[in-house]
Amino acid sequence: MKTLYGVIHLPALPGAPAAALDLDAIEARALADAAAYAEAGFGGLVLENYGDAPFLADRVGAETVAAMARLARALRLARPDLALGVNVLRNDGEAALAVAAAAGADFIRVNVLGGVSWSDQGPLVGRAAGILRLRRSLGSAARIFADVDVKHAVMAAHADPVHQAEDLLERAGADALVVSGRATGAEPDAALLKRLRERFGGGAALLVGSGLREDNAAVLLADADGAIVGTAVKEGGVTSRPVDPAAARRLAESVGHLL
Repeated sequence: MKTLYGVIHLPALPGAPAAALDLDAIEARALADAAAYAEAGFGGLVLENYGDAPFLADRVGAETVAAMARLARALRLARPDLALGVNVLRNDGEAALAVAAAAGADFIRVNVLGGVSWSDQGPLVGRAAGILRLRRSLGSAARIFADVDVKHAVMAAHADPVHQAEDLLERAGADALVVSGRATGAEPDAALLKRLRERFGGGAALLVGSGLREDNAAVLLADADGAIVGTAVKEGGVTSRPVDPAAARRLAESVGHLL
């Protein structure tokens, strides 16, 4: 069975340049999106501070951690039936793990867990050692979903993504791999998904990280275990808008027919 994880693209949080809503309003919207995903048949959620652009490349402020912990806990209590993940942009895996531990979330997504990538927000440096040590010290069971050749960035060494995936699993401690397109909403290379499946078989969970739609789901999920979805099921296909319940339901139904 293929699992769909719906992204909760948060509006700008307090302290971010575009902040306009208070946390009560942001929480209400997050809960509404979560309800739409749940009713459509999605299996999980990913909480993301999408509206905080331009992002701090490495470390977010205490105000962001506090806000996301509150919102993640609200989602956990409202939707205990759904897996819950946390992604703190642009690449603060320690903050994501702290939020996950405080809220009882199931996993974190780390855009650059190992190595170095160059992004429009600056260099993204993997901090796997610190994340794994923090996970142990917190006694957390949160899994780590790590991006392979993450979107909106370029690997510094221009490494083969399959070799990068090997390092993520064998040296950086990733529990699952995420493969995205070059930008938000862009579909990944189906050939790369196939190469990764052939290399790792069923030994590593493999997820589509962007660009899944009704018309390409069969191709992209042929070699993946599920997908992280957002843009395709938003009102008008606009990432920052609320979830369109009908679009989310149609996508979930199309994926439900796949083996």
